[in-house]
Amino acid sequence: MTRSTRASAEFRRAFLAFGPHDGAHRVAIRASVSTAVPLLALVAIGHAEWGAWAAFGAFTSLYGRNRVQLPRLVMQSTAAVVMVAAVGLGSLVATLPAPAWPMIALGAVFAGLVSIVSDAEDWHPPGPLFALFAFSGSASLPGVSLADAGIATVVATASAAFSVLIGSIGTAWRRARRLPALESLPVARSYRLSPGRRVQLRRVARYALSVALAGSIATALGIGHPYWAMVSAVVPVSTGTFAAGLARGTHRILGTSLGVVLAAALLALRPSDVVVVLLIAAVAFGTELLVGRNYGVAMVFVTPLALLAVHLSSPVPVDRLLVDRLVESIVGALVGIAVGFATRRWDRRRA
Repeated sequence: MTRSTRASAEFRRAFLAFGPHDGAHRVAIRASVSTAVPLLALVAIGHAEWGAWAAFGAFTSLYGRNRVQLPRLVMQSTAAVVMVAAVGLGSLVATLPAPAWPMIALGAVFAGLVSIVSDAEDWHPPGPLFALFAFSGSASLPGVSLADAGIATVVATASAAFSVLIGSIGTAWRRARRLPALESLPVARSYRLSPGRRVQLRRVARYALSVALAGSIATALGIGHPYWAMVSAVVPVSTGTFAAGLARGTHRILGTSLGVVLAAALLALRPSDVVVVLLIAAVAFGTELLVGRNYGVAMVFVTPLALLAVHLSSPVPVDRLLVDRLVESIVGALVGIAVGFATRRWDRRRA
């Protein structure tokens, strides 16, 4: 079998694969509750505009799905610190007179650094995608002052802490019922400089390069919300091979296209803030139910999740929001695929 034939077969497998359920409903429930409760609390006190910061903190709930008890607590606590730092740093960037280019430069560095943490701590889901989203999304919010940056950090901290609490309820329930402890998968950490670390540094370079290129292209083209391109760019390079990255990037483009249609239908209803939060909770549930099974199908739910959260915090004309999301996602995914293609020889050398 030739190299191109093997790559083609790997692409088809990755693109068409549909994984097992593996208790995904439990993760989906945790993510939905962790997202909905902080957002409903903000709507109740009349500060829906803080919703993006709370949603970014709630990303903490997505981590540790393959861990239980103390290992999950440790992973989610580490993720919480990173998410809060991302929101705080991003909010400070948002206070600058012209935050776009500083956001791109710092976002590229931040993505690389978080990927090192992810590898060292064996994060699941792996990579810097959610932390980069929290940073760049916070940096892109308009009209942020230094006082707002402090509020953002507090809101993200409270939301992340609530996610950690929700992630620990199962352990507390089992202990209360005196049920036997569950076991996590083994954690694979690598702190010493080694051949594996050199591979890790190549991955850091891929993340940084993809983020910098995608953000620069989107900003130079004058497309709104360039951080969506930055986030999309890390998706294809987060996999182990170019063929798998190509499949993941294709998933991103196709799933986003369908997700934009779903988001348009939901936003056409002109929902109230409370209804928007409930819709966010529903699509968050769908996202986590499917993301471990097929990334492309999950993107149909991820897209309205992101758009509804932005609409809640910083409303803009719906048609502009939808077009920006679609174009930015395509630009970012194509950049990530291109970087993966240009650096594919790194993987051959490792092999």
